[in-house]
Amino acid sequence: MITWGISANSHDAALAVFEHKQKGLGQTKSLELLYASHSERYSGVKNDADLNKTLIQHAQTYGMPNEVIWYENPYKKTMRQLFAGQGFNYFEKNNIRQYLRNYNIDVPIRYVDHHKSHAAAGYFTSGYSDATVICIDSIGEFETLTVWNCSGKKLKKIYSQGYPHSIGLWYSAMTQRIGLKPQEDEYILMGMAAYGDPMRLFNSVLTDFIKVHNHDNSPRIDFKRNLHRGCLDWRPELNSPQDLLDIAAATQSVYEYLLKVVSNWARSKSPSGNLVLMGGCALNCAANSKILSDWNKVWIMPNPGDAGSAIGCVLAHYKKHIKWPGPYLGHNIEGKYPVESIIAELKATGIAGVANGRSEFGPRALGHRSLLADPRGVDIKERVNNIKQRQQFRPFAPAILEEYVDEYFDGPAGPYMQFTSRCRFLEQFPAIIHADGTSRVQTVGKNDSTGFRQLLEAWYAETGCPILLNTSLNIKGQPIVNDRKDAEAFSLFYGVKVF
Repeated sequence: MITWGISANSHDAALAVFEHKQKGLGQTKSLELLYASHSERYSGVKNDADLNKTLIQHAQTYGMPNEVIWYENPYKKTMRQLFAGQGFNYFEKNNIRQYLRNYNIDVPIRYVDHHKSHAAAGYFTSGYSDATVICIDSIGEFETLTVWNCSGKKLKKIYSQGYPHSIGLWYSAMTQRIGLKPQEDEYILMGMAAYGDPMRLFNSVLTDFIKVHNHDNSPRIDFKRNLHRGCLDWRPELNSPQDLLDIAAATQSVYEYLLKVVSNWARSKSPSGNLVLMGGCALNCAANSKILSDWNKVWIMPNPGDAGSAIGCVLAHYKKHIKWPGPYLGHNIEGKYPVESIIAELKATGIAGVANGRSEFGPRALGHRSLLADPRGVDIKERVNNIKQRQQFRPFAPAILEEYVDEYFDGPAGPYMQFTSRCRFLEQFPAIIHADGTSRVQTVGKNDSTGFRQLLEAWYAETGCPILLNTSLNIKGQPIVNDRKDAEAFSLFYGVKVF
């Protein structure tokens, strides 16, 4: 039997394909994740909210669906939208059966609550037999923050906070306040924070918007206004470039404080020392690093936002642990990983693109759809930002052979760029160091069988450097390259050889 998990009709549409397999006579069926990808990769529309016919056609090559699991409850969502005064047209918009029929998908549909999809995506892929799950996002139906105790096949919710009190909506509103695009540019605010003074406006941001209860019974965080409507009217006198940097710094610092409040409470109320962090806010790698000391182990699925719930809703419905197959779940560009060609180009120009193998499921390129560079060049950061048409202050991430990470970085690191560390040799690697001296490190382990591991090994043998700059193969405002045609177009338009 084939089950499709779908997250769509809001933002960041995605589709996952699972096959139910019989292990043996008399044994229960297992679930195997065959494919998962974003609609934007096929449509070319950044953060595309809707399904895409080419995405669906590609998913069908893995099997026609016998059922669909939907990542949230449309009835609850409609009630919340009515409560929020967003009009009555949502009854029609949230008719998921009709929505799917528009794409010729007409099979039984089951619904899973939004935050349960988040929690299941993280817990059932973590490899942990028990865990505490924290989910923080903008909004899902009514919920904006949940904490779960998980053991075996059980997901037990121990705390829930509801709309309009939302850490995610507040962070997006502050993103808009400094002139960026909400629900898309939050990671830019995080980068800008390194250039500001967090203490100048910390108290103002905290007290003007937030009331933290912070007691034993709950980690409740109330917001003094409905930030779903934004906060463009807040402190209009703060409009200089430095003011905006200081707002970003204060916002990031307040978020780190709020995450710590929730983490401390969850740890005190949970029997498990294993943390799973999910929801769109789990992409805040700077803040993630601040709570590691609270826990024994931490797992953050590489696609913790709504797109990842295309996987989570299926796992939640079937209450199944799966062996995480890694993030390379999307479209496959066949062929041998071009190690020699990439190294030759890096040595000649310092920059090369790669589009090979199955694409990454998640917002970060991890070596299959990457723009790579020699991290030692003094002008590399400027050159790569120019190619990607990004602001020059934006940092880049290093990918490093795992066995050398402690020689070059102090602090947490992992395979999916989810934490920040401090580089020991700032002057040697200017291209991958942010203004605050940190780097968002991707480690590539000895057991990694990908071509990217082979490339790093060959690069180290050739240069004595176990690090490459690794950023996504796209330009600002566009999706990551998906197929060979996309790669050829990128090479033609932006003057970078893509192998």
